[in-house]
Amino acid sequence: MDEELLQKSEGRIRSGITRAVFMEEVTRVSSMAVTFAEMALLQYLLQVVSLMMAGHLRELALSGFEPWLIDTYMLHFKQMGYASGLEILCGQAYGAQEYQKVGSYTYCAIISVLPIFLPICLVWIFMDKLLVLIGQDPQIAMVACKYATWLIPAFFGHWLVLLAQCDTARNLHEILIIVRENPYPCPGGRFRQHQGVLLVRDSFYRNGNLPNSKLETSLISVCFTTTSVHFYIPFGISAAASTRVSNELGAENPQAVQLTAVAVMALTVAESVVASTIIFCCCYVFGYAYSNEKEIVDGVIKMVPLLCFSIIMDSYHAVLGEELGGSGAYINAEEENKKEEMRNHDVDDATTVTLDT
Repeated sequence: MDEELLQKSEGRIRSGITRAVFMEEVTRVSSMAVTFAEMALLQYLLQVVSLMMAGHLRELALSGFEPWLIDTYMLHFKQMGYASGLEILCGQAYGAQEYQKVGSYTYCAIISVLPIFLPICLVWIFMDKLLVLIGQDPQIAMVACKYATWLIPAFFGHWLVLLAQCDTARNLHEILIIVRENPYPCPGGRFRQHQGVLLVRDSFYRNGNLPNSKLETSLISVCFTTTSVHFYIPFGISAAASTRVSNELGAENPQAVQLTAVAVMALTVAESVVASTIIFCCCYVFGYAYSNEKEIVDGVIKMVPLLCFSIIMDSYHAVLGEELGGSGAYINAEEENKKEEMRNHDVDDATTVTLDT
């Protein structure tokens, strides 16, 4: 019976999506995505241009970017994690017309990240010694430390910009509720928190012990920067999707959520295919944007197929994750209601059995 009702409901929703309505939603999502992507891409292009200029100076300058980029992105994703919870909560509060909560959420998020500045800056200042301890080449570690030290002021600015503009990443409050309700349900749950740190340490160790560590780290810098530049396009689409989903759920309009999901996936498929095709067709000249070294250019040619595959999968992962993240508190509230109904049902059954006895 429930399956029949679900099929009928889905049929009504799909029949209500006409081509005109679909194109209108695509246009709305595209306009929002362009704004998000443009803002984030312009911020990141400063690093990209610096990397390209350093790569044309010498190979060591290019390879020194790789350890600093990985360390920076670990911290950047933490910033985006804070901003994601802010984005979802603010979007749902705006959709529910509770405008005062938007400012309260923003101020609380900014204050909560201020104590994290100092220890991260200390890590960046002594990055050369830390990288050498985990197996990185000393020359590369020294160059990476110089980059990190001079960019500490920019790091302070990015925290406030990310939080104030409600950028997109993981749904922080959803994770906290899951941990509170059922902490570490699987063996090894605590270990997985440190898995990312171990992977980064392994990456530094292997790169530092390769036969030609400067070449390998230079190739990683090129590929990592390219995927990061492209990532801001699906990032913009996912930010638009998360905002639209949270707004419509806040306004109690679930049919519009499904329409947004279809429109966003159509945009993501088209964009990822076009971007990967362009990079694959330009593989023989693509490496010259980063360096004039023949070895680096030849290595980039070999890495392009894997780079294109990574671009496609990253696009799908970012958009699908943010569609779920935009549901945020409403999914959690629905789960809590179901648990409450089950507990009430169990209490009623127990009361009935007691009365019968």
